[in-house]
Amino acid sequence: MPGYLEGRIEIIEGDITQLAVDAIVNAANESLLGGGGVDGAIHEAAGPRLLEETRTLGGCKTGQAKISGGYRLPVKRIIHTVGPIWRGGLKHEPALLADCYRNSLALALMHGLKTISFPSISTGAFGYPIKKAADVALRTIQAFLEENPAIEKVVICTFENRDYQVYINKAAEIL
Repeated sequence: MPGYLEGRIEIIEGDITQLAVDAIVNAANESLLGGGGVDGAIHEAAGPRLLEETRTLGGCKTGQAKISGGYRLPVKRIIHTVGPIWRGGLKHEPALLADCYRNSLALALMHGLKTISFPSISTGAFGYPIKKAADVALRTIQAFLEENPAIEKVVICTFENRDYQVYINKAAEIL
């Protein structure tokens, strides 16, 4: 698992379901009932009780975040957020993506969670360009951490090496 650390932000390549942090973020769809990619992997690893709980959460709008138990994962909580579908950047996608990170971090803070890991939100099936997404993610996380010292560490966990390289390069530019 290669890694990069700048202050309280760490970038790694790996499997988010294996991380021992207080919370992981699930890049979910609006139903919160599971899907493909990281969403499907998290639901599978957490087990059927996660689906039982997410059925009671009433879905989630794009840019918002909801929280559930961690179940069979090595985390206390799962924070579910719905990223924007890329439509060329003309439908407020950057603002909505920033809201995903900000609202997830605010929920972690509210629940006393000190370490949190994010996947690369919206860059899979939702088609958000990885370089643009990494820029929004890193700038939003950095700004939040500057104002909220209670969050000790944020880990960005990419599943593929090419995404990891994009985040590393973007971090070197802006952090």
